Amino acid sequence: MRKHNFNAGPAALPLEVLQTAADQLVDYHGIGMSIMEVSHRSSDYEAVHNQAQQLLRELLNIPDNYKVLFLQGGASLQFAMVPMNFLSQDKVACYVQTGNWSNKALKEAKLLGETKVVASIDATPKRIPDIKHLDLPDNAAYVHVTSNETIEGLAMKEFPATGDIALISDMSSDILSRPIDVSKFGLIYAGAQKNLGPSGVTIVIIRDDMLDKVPATLPSMLRYDIHAKGNSLYNTPPTIAVYLTGLVLQWVKDQGGLHSLAQKNIRKAGLIYDAIDRSEGFYEGIVAKEDRSVMNITFGLQTSELEAAFLQEAKELGFVGLKGHREVGHMRASAYNAVPEASCQALADFMRDFQQRH
Repeated sequence: MRKHNFNAGPAALPLEVLQTAADQLVDYHGIGMSIMEVSHRSSDYEAVHNQAQQLLRELLNIPDNYKVLFLQGGASLQFAMVPMNFLSQDKVACYVQTGNWSNKALKEAKLLGETKVVASIDATPKRIPDIKHLDLPDNAAYVHVTSNETIEGLAMKEFPATGDIALISDMSSDILSRPIDVSKFGLIYAGAQKNLGPSGVTIVIIRDDMLDKVPATLPSMLRYDIHAKGNSLYNTPPTIAVYLTGLVLQWVKDQGGLHSLAQKNIRKAGLIYDAIDRSEGFYEGIVAKEDRSVMNITFGLQTSELEAAFLQEAKELGFVGLKGHREVGHMRASAYNAVPEASCQALADFMRDFQQRH
């Protein structure tokens, strides 16, 4: 029996995708090899690679003046690549601080040049700071935001208007969960291991004019323009991860696309938030209601003893991944696209039952 998988990442993959991958693992479409065995320069892999790119373009309605890249190193490498490529000596990198991951992105940028925090979280319960009135310096290189803080469970429902200054976003934990206007961004990046596919590949969506800003003094593997010119085939890509990402993207399309999934995700998260809000303080949300994440639902109980008992009983019933991140603690249920609604309902039911018994 499959578990109720609420892991934050690597996270649940659609069962249909896993079954298709299992069927094709040894012999991909009759070629006599697994897709992970073929050359990344072969026509067989090239078709997989290009189809995944095209599906992402279709699902996110990516304009023609953007490139889709498949890179490695996760979002953590992007924290450094972004300032390496775009933070010159006469510029300032601007960051919106909303939690753990935006802090890590800022930390890397500080190693490479001048930075400025233009908005910062400072409230309890946690909430998105004012991003409508950012005080941006004239020499701003870019504005960096984290659309969804996986650890805290904090989400941006809207994005700042930055004019001619490039807006860059880490969308690792909410990409493909809802429609977005890609044209507002100079660059979007996302580790795949939450909504896109397995760990090992990182998606970068970058506007063409950003590629012209890349300094030629950077090592080739750290240059966006090199990867764009080579269609993400400058070096051997993570072929099996790209293949699986393509299967996930086709699954998203088969679900009706992002508008359909967004409604489903709101409904799924609502089941769990309802159990929190109706508990009369037995469960307490960590984030202000208006800024709650649909992907990462965080909450606490009144004592550490109750939390330990909650986790133990949940484990015995087949729930996985409910322990909060070590830097925040408490509970976290990550209800990504592939988490079935039945699992969210089962968790909500367990939460009510646990409350009645304690």
